Amino acid sequence: MMISKENLLETQQRIQAFIHRTPVLSSQLINEMIGADIYFKCENFQKMGAFKMRGATNAILQLSEIEKGFGVATHSSGNFAQALALAAKLQGMKAYIVMPSNAPQVKKNAVKGYGGEIIECTPTLEARETTLTEVVNKTGAVFLHPYNDYHVIEGQATAAMELIEDHNDLEVIFAPVGGGGLLSGTALAAHYFSPDTKVIAGEPMGADDAWQSFQKGEIVLQTNPQTIADGLLTSLGDKTFPIIKDHVSDIIRVEEEEIIAAMRLIWERMKIVVEPSSAVALAALIKEKSKYKGKKIGIILSGGNVELTKLPF
Repeated sequence: MMISKENLLETQQRIQAFIHRTPVLSSQLINEMIGADIYFKCENFQKMGAFKMRGATNAILQLSEIEKGFGVATHSSGNFAQALALAAKLQGMKAYIVMPSNAPQVKKNAVKGYGGEIIECTPTLEARETTLTEVVNKTGAVFLHPYNDYHVIEGQATAAMELIEDHNDLEVIFAPVGGGGLLSGTALAAHYFSPDTKVIAGEPMGADDAWQSFQKGEIVLQTNPQTIADGLLTSLGDKTFPIIKDHVSDIIRVEEEEIIAAMRLIWERMKIVVEPSSAVALAALIKEKSKYKGKKIGIILSGGNVELTKLPF
């Protein structure tokens, strides 16, 4: 299945009653620092605190009544876990979430708060997948992948669609990349609704599988990622990568101190809470700001779910 313009418009209609249309903010100081007009799409204000609510909602709404009766299951260390738990709750469904034992406590608490049932596993991808298979076999729940799923990608695209509706003359949109759900959705939104807008990704140097895949032209799997941006630890999927390869112009890698500096800048100057993964896109723009002088730029701030006892500054 390739995602069409019509798919995206239908998705936007389908999910709008269940999500927030998040605000777009700007900062005079950050504009002056970079020498560009920057518009921040604030998905940190989305329900459950991240863009993932969009994809989870769209995927759940496509299930049959029989499937809904069995509930949904996924494995996630954080934001998709919360999104699926809340989206399921709003539809009166069960959500079974396999979470690694080292997932942030704040994210576990949120999943429980939204009524999700957590099944813990050791923190390896293999353990996640094995545990998930057991849960699905036992419950009959439908597995929804956190990002490598066309309905999830369609949902994530709606953040950039709204940004483009609010500012239809953007020259560039920056988004972070982990598994690629947000980035591939953003790239499709730009492709269909603002074809002259380039899409650029920011990625941590310590988890740069997307950059490596982009250079090589085939998926390079993530091995032992090390980054403060805990939302960007996953490898690209076979559904997200082809879209990224076709529609993303560049991937810029950033160091940990650049991510922390960008995060601090957003907290201090914009007075909003964003998680490290959110700051990666701004960090990428700051790193290569000379290329983007005088341009109109959108940045998707992906989420704001931070463990406040572990701030990096």
